[in-house]
Amino acid sequence: MDQKVIPAKTHKLPIEKIDPHAIYITEKLKEAGFIAYLVGGSVRDLLLGHVPKDFDISTSAKPEEIKKVFRNCLLIGRRFRLAHIRFGRKIFEVSTFRTGDLEKEELILRDNQWGYPEEDAFRRDFTINGLFYDPSNETIIDYVEGYADIKRRLLRTIGNPYTRFVQDPVRMLRLLKFQARFDLEVDPEAHIAMVECKKEILKSASARVLEEVLRMLESGASQPFFELMTEHGLIEYLVPEIAQFIEKDPDGEEIYDYLDEVDAIFQDPSSSNLDRSVILGSLSFPILEKRIKTQFLDREHIPHLGQIQDQTHDLVNDLFQGFFRIPRRLKVGLINILIGQYRLTPLQKKKVQRRRIPKDADFGLALSFLRLRCCLEPGLQKIHDWWMEAYERVEEKEKPSQRRRRRPRKRRR
Repeated sequence: MDQKVIPAKTHKLPIEKIDPHAIYITEKLKEAGFIAYLVGGSVRDLLLGHVPKDFDISTSAKPEEIKKVFRNCLLIGRRFRLAHIRFGRKIFEVSTFRTGDLEKEELILRDNQWGYPEEDAFRRDFTINGLFYDPSNETIIDYVEGYADIKRRLLRTIGNPYTRFVQDPVRMLRLLKFQARFDLEVDPEAHIAMVECKKEILKSASARVLEEVLRMLESGASQPFFELMTEHGLIEYLVPEIAQFIEKDPDGEEIYDYLDEVDAIFQDPSSSNLDRSVILGSLSFPILEKRIKTQFLDREHIPHLGQIQDQTHDLVNDLFQGFFRIPRRLKVGLINILIGQYRLTPLQKKKVQRRRIPKDADFGLALSFLRLRCCLEPGLQKIHDWWMEAYERVEEKEKPSQRRRRRPRKRRR
């Protein structure tokens, strides 16, 4: 495919929204004799009217050559080395142009050959992510018809979609991610290929799949993403219990209601973000409530806390033990959050009066999830506020003294 150069007067990308440090990196690399462009998500986001979170750079310079140009550079990775250039708390990722086999119908296990800009563009997943931006002349370099697809709001793979999904099944999740985030239309060929390839997702590294899903839960578009995963049958391979609950249980839509509230928090710049264990509670708590109702409440039996603990452990193991295994820290936090809901809002109403703050490291997270529940059940707000005030009082009392203690002098012998 021929290279297209789109001038600033045509694309109207707002250069003033680009981080000055990213422009500085490209300038320094060019001064050293290398090609350097802004790439991928930042170019896509700016053209779609969004503010990018990160500005990644691709260059013809090898990692060791990048390090020679920037003293504030750290090389990371073993299989494929990347450069991280730090300015204060900001880190900019700089990669060397790579090449890849676009036609080989097998899982990609190695992807570490240096290449040219056009080869680097063709190895990317979707055309909207295959654009380069040159800040020196404010032009967009397009090898994959990505600019036209952005204008049409079309999500299309680079190359044959079936081949691309077999090479890297996580691309199917990424397709749904971009569809959910930007409300794009999916190319019909890509849609058909995803239906045929969805089982391939189990061939991916589970840690990579988990991270992709967790990032989407923090994106502000988790509800449409999970709806799309359910619609296209991917969720049944990742977390079959959640898929079954959403599709077959009359209360299955409650998970979407919780995710709507999670999205509202992440979309609000003034809100503090949620811990991942709290977000996972949104996927788990409706199912736990249903299990407790079915096994106990429908039989007119109020379970004691030990029985609730057993149910919670069983549920979390059912949901997050197999392919979609979560790290131990998240698992412990999630279990404590779920059990904590029955301490904060006991099933036996008379026990609500016996309020004391548990000496539990995850109690604050349990309160965060209770606040989320208040969005769906406003009647819980007073209970939340009481616990919050009590928790803050205890926190204030337990703060260590600000005064610095002197160490006792050692006696001379």
